[in-house]
Amino acid sequence: MSILGFLGEGPLHGYELKVRIARLAGYARPVSDGSLYPAINRLERAGLVSRQQEPGAAAAPRHTLSLTDAGRAELSRRLREPADLDVTDQNRFFTLLAFLGQLDDPAAQATVLERRLAFLDQPASFFHTGERPQRAAEQTDLFRRGMLVMARDISRAERSWLRSAIAELRAG
Repeated sequence: MSILGFLGEGPLHGYELKVRIARLAGYARPVSDGSLYPAINRLERAGLVSRQQEPGAAAAPRHTLSLTDAGRAELSRRLREPADLDVTDQNRFFTLLAFLGQLDDPAAQATVLERRLAFLDQPASFFHTGERPQRAAEQTDLFRRGMLVMARDISRAERSWLRSAIAELRAG
């Protein structure tokens, strides 16, 4: 998603793409050449990305990557109909959110946000008492309680933003 999303904003050299993905992913999820370039090659073989060679600033030629028409269609499809994990996993959702503005359909954008909101509105916890999610006040371990307090507050803030954004998108 991040490769397609950044290339959806315009052509990039491989190194520039790597830097942008690394900044989006953050320090906890480093981007290695061993994962990025094979992914680019797979997208190129699938006809979603094209590569143009240009002279380099020194001696080596540089490759500029661009989305093909099929790549733009695939990006649009992934934004319009994200996989469940792209909605439920916070890191993947933030990646999706970073590029959702490229989907030029406010109703479709709102639908994606509504899916995330529905997921967040389900009771959840890292810890359970039997089958019931445990609340922060029930946790005696200081650090587990901290996890629950932070998760609760982050979830409240996200749900508030989602409701506001959905209303704005639905209002036109």
